[in-house]
Amino acid sequence: MKSTKKQQVALVLSGGGARGIAHIGVIEELEKRGYEITSIAGTSMGALIGGVYAAGRLNALKEWLYTLDKTRVFRLVDFTLSKQGLIKGEKVLKKMKDYVPDMRIEELALPYAAVAVDMINKEEVVFRTGSLYHAIRASIAIPTVLTPVKEKNRLLVDGGVLNNIPMAHVRRRKGDKLIAVYVNANIPVIRPAMTNEEKKKQTLYNHKIREFYSHIRRTSSSAEEHLGLFSLITKTFDLMTMRMAEDKIKLFSPEVLIQVSRESCNVFDFYKAEQQVEAGRRAAIETLDALRHK
Repeated sequence: MKSTKKQQVALVLSGGGARGIAHIGVIEELEKRGYEITSIAGTSMGALIGGVYAAGRLNALKEWLYTLDKTRVFRLVDFTLSKQGLIKGEKVLKKMKDYVPDMRIEELALPYAAVAVDMINKEEVVFRTGSLYHAIRASIAIPTVLTPVKEKNRLLVDGGVLNNIPMAHVRRRKGDKLIAVYVNANIPVIRPAMTNEEKKKQTLYNHKIREFYSHIRRTSSSAEEHLGLFSLITKTFDLMTMRMAEDKIKLFSPEVLIQVSRESCNVFDFYKAEQQVEAGRRAAIETLDALRHK
């Protein structure tokens, strides 16, 4: 009996903070339908999810993300008012090491690329070899949020500064299909109604945020200015990466574009992991079903 050959996929995953958790649902749906992911490239959260997948640790990461609630996310955030960012990132990065193995990219099961940006030389930096952890750490260094990665002649920050959906950097094979997953799409989102338990957790989280703001305003005369500037910069960065990604999509015209609404959650809503995985799964189902019917 002749076996059916799997459709090979070159997969590209965009950045988007917590929205990027949706990549997990997309990957699971692709595998469920029998697609074979033969290469992967990503920026920021896309680099993290793609790297963990290539290392065979995606399910473990998902299970941990599902344990996060607002309180646990808050405990992982070590706030600061330094010139390099609002968050030191030490707690988050320490936890990340549990799921990003200390291995070389060359040892992964499939070709992988992570994109960062060198602020000194003003250029993209594409990691295809070397430490997987180092590549992901550089790619997720959102300006003003996580401290940049310093190298000998480079200062590396989030790849979304120049290329949030790196279709030019994924390894291609003859006969494969280019699938891009974009989690900052400017499309409507249908939000499920909040349960009473979710409303209770939201109230607790908001209370903790107000306590934090109150504390830093007491300890720093310029705190309000810092917070206002941080909010402006992060919103500007979000808008900038969205517009540049839309231009990249028009330029490369991927054969399959799976889009998740940028309104599905906020950039730092990591406690909504289960919701985001399902958002990615639904987006993949709708897109792949439409492709099949076409």
